[in-house]
Amino acid sequence: MSDIIWRGVAMGIGGTVFMDLWAIILHRFFGQSAPNWAPVGRWFWHLPKGKVFHDNIASAPPYKHENALGWISHYAVGILYGILLALIVPAGWFGTPTFALPWLVGIVTVAAGWFLLQPGLGIGWAASKTPNPWKVRALNLVAHTIFALGMFVIALLLSR
Repeated sequence: MSDIIWRGVAMGIGGTVFMDLWAIILHRFFGQSAPNWAPVGRWFWHLPKGKVFHDNIASAPPYKHENALGWISHYAVGILYGILLALIVPAGWFGTPTFALPWLVGIVTVAAGWFLLQPGLGIGWAASKTPNPWKVRALNLVAHTIFALGMFVIALLLSR
């Protein structure tokens, strides 16, 4: 069982790294805004206080280390998703991994962003309060596909 957990941790880290590299590419070559994990850190900081949904996370009391907490949370969630994938794959999958299951997990986990994190930050269900919600949704789907690709690549490396 611990082997499965460690494989999940590796896939989660790998997927998150792929997602971050994708964000760098979008920022440097296509002018997309760089990710800002501070609001996510602020949101996570307020969760234990019982505040899940904010009208605007920028109006919530700040936390001194919210950017660091945002980055840590980003990787912790990626690791959690990697472990989830490792626990649901059929026996033998790690011997010959396929892309379908990581991609399914990647796409399904978009729902956590759309229906928990984004409304929690005050940008609405599935980014509905942003200037271009369909662009945000499309970028979310692509980013989670890249995350899935990263998990798959790590699974391939672990299968050798």
